[in-house]
Amino acid sequence: MPRSLGNVIADSLGLSLGYAERLLRGVPTDRFPRFAAPGGVIVTSNHPAFIYGHLSLYAPKILHQIGHPAPAVPEHFEVRFSKDATCVDDPDLDLYPPLQEVVEFFKEGHRMVSAALRSTPDDVFQQPNPAEGRMRDLFPTIGSVQAFYCGGHMMMHLGQMSAWRRMEGMPAA
Repeated sequence: MPRSLGNVIADSLGLSLGYAERLLRGVPTDRFPRFAAPGGVIVTSNHPAFIYGHLSLYAPKILHQIGHPAPAVPEHFEVRFSKDATCVDDPDLDLYPPLQEVVEFFKEGHRMVSAALRSTPDDVFQQPNPAEGRMRDLFPTIGSVQAFYCGGHMMMHLGQMSAWRRMEGMPAA
């Protein structure tokens, strides 16, 4: 049974999004922008605010690349969550947007991506990746880079979230 490339990518994205939701269960809002601290020892590793904020930036990028409308990225998201940003601990809860804002933007964008992927013709995915340098070398087509963003990239960061949960004493998702 033939399936479009967009459907194949969206299937993988659906699995990632289900896991992303499970990983958020039970995360206290005051721990969302904090480094994990098992036994009171701070571990400098991405925290949930950074993970979900960073991943949220890719939905608009994907939508633009496949020719669909995208939500506007809040200006402060680029500063805090870009690939060039450094995740920092936020004990005063004043550096990062609150959990609800980050998670709503993440979910909204990725719901749009899932629907858009399923309706995008295969020829769009065969077009050259507009990125330059290493990203184009690794992922030469729009389809290959979207498969990475919706699968490997997302799951890599969700693995960081899983580790954060366990360091915080939370159960597996």
